[in-house]
Amino acid sequence: MEPTYTVTAVKHRAELEQILALQQRNLKQALSADEMRSQGFVTVQHDLPALEQMHAMAPSIVAHHGEALVAYALTMPREARTLTPVLEPMFALFDTLEFRGKPLNQHRFYVMGQICIDKAHRGQGLFDRLYHQHRDHFRDRFDLIVTEVSSRNLRSLRAHERVGFETIHTYQDATDDWAVVAWDWATPTPRSAPAATGTPSER
Repeated sequence: MEPTYTVTAVKHRAELEQILALQQRNLKQALSADEMRSQGFVTVQHDLPALEQMHAMAPSIVAHHGEALVAYALTMPREARTLTPVLEPMFALFDTLEFRGKPLNQHRFYVMGQICIDKAHRGQGLFDRLYHQHRDHFRDRFDLIVTEVSSRNLRSLRAHERVGFETIHTYQDATDDWAVVAWDWATPTPRSAPAATGTPSER
């Protein structure tokens, strides 16, 4: 019997605390090189006050298996850029980019702050379900999601492409090579590929 999951917007503070616990287990400094290569990883570490302020602007999307929170996809409106100073260079870069022939910042977009699935629950299609729930929940307010993925995180890049993201910019900083990817909700989603493996995603 396949496990049953419930994918919804965050409703309670306790869920934010569970997000942080799952994040801790998937930070790249907590993983071996082999685990990062095969399973993916997350880079940015948030704190509870920042998540609470992000949630007040726009709730994140989470997946539960029974009572356990087993996956999350963080909603980061552009107004939240000051809450995570390490991401300021990313937001500054976004201010310089174009998409579909006009400045990116003239589009109604928000940033996927981070997406992560517990190792025991990968391979169940949760990556796609989290993103599709984002679209269903926010399509009246926004037209696209933008995020960055490490070019080393091939598992995550492939998963984003499967959902419908396209690379709109690549660059290198002092720590890594990065791909800026965007999912335009007006563009049809590609035909279904094999079931999602699920992966922590960068940022």
